[in-house]
Amino acid sequence: MLPCVCRLQPVLALFFFTLFIQGENCPTTCLCPDPHTVDCSGRGLTRLPDEIPLDVRRLLLADNWIPRIPSDFLVLYSDLVYLDLRNNSLSNIEPGTLSTSSRLVFLDLGCNNLTEIPKGTFGESRSLIKLRLGNNPYLSMVNEDAFIGLTSLRELELERNALSGLQVGALSQLPSLRVVRLEGNPWVCNCNFANLFTWLVENSHKLPKGIEGMECSLPTDGRRVPLSQLSQDSFRECQITLTLTDFFIIIFSGISVSVAAIMASFFLASTVHCFQRWSKGTKGDEEESEE
Repeated sequence: MLPCVCRLQPVLALFFFTLFIQGENCPTTCLCPDPHTVDCSGRGLTRLPDEIPLDVRRLLLADNWIPRIPSDFLVLYSDLVYLDLRNNSLSNIEPGTLSTSSRLVFLDLGCNNLTEIPKGTFGESRSLIKLRLGNNPYLSMVNEDAFIGLTSLRELELERNALSGLQVGALSQLPSLRVVRLEGNPWVCNCNFANLFTWLVENSHKLPKGIEGMECSLPTDGRRVPLSQLSQDSFRECQITLTLTDFFIIIFSGISVSVAAIMASFFLASTVHCFQRWSKGTKGDEEESEE
């Protein structure tokens, strides 16, 4: 019996040492169910906890009152792959905050107070697969280059925000996109929505409920209609407007080029004429000198 106990002593010592280290590294207000997970959900936090282990991989901060993330917060946590900040008080993400999250796979910023997603918000988080930005009631603007560099992103959630429009470039630059949620936004079916409507029809298989699950407001009377009741003909006037605009641009460009060419020709002709007169005057002076 004693030999067995002696053999188990190193294993038991390592086990208790691991528990001791885990308990030491875990923030006092949080739980750490395993050495690489820190769960601070629903703790009433008004700021990020101190003493988060540097080797944390899963950081759960949902259901708190955290108003901001310091721009250098993720610099030290290079192993972080899962970050849950759902249901906090975040109003913006400082530039560069997520640019160092090279291994981040899952990011949840839903149910916050975000107002916009500017260009380069996520840096080039090439490992990011799922991004949740839904249920931000004040989120009304997403920059066309907001998701640039997210080449591995498969799921994007933008449902139930305050978006009335969205540039197609924000979605078309995501080569790995498989699922996108856009329902529940106050979309407006104006000319700015025409390109997005075309993209949604062509990529309806990426929408959980297809275009049937989305509505938009008519610009004339504000009446909301399902996108399934619209077609490309619904935006025919927008296409005509765009064509006329392009037509006027072409005409103006042609006139500008013609005017520039005429002025250049006139200047060149004047220069040649002056040079010829100067040459004749020089020759006349030489002949008088010889006589």
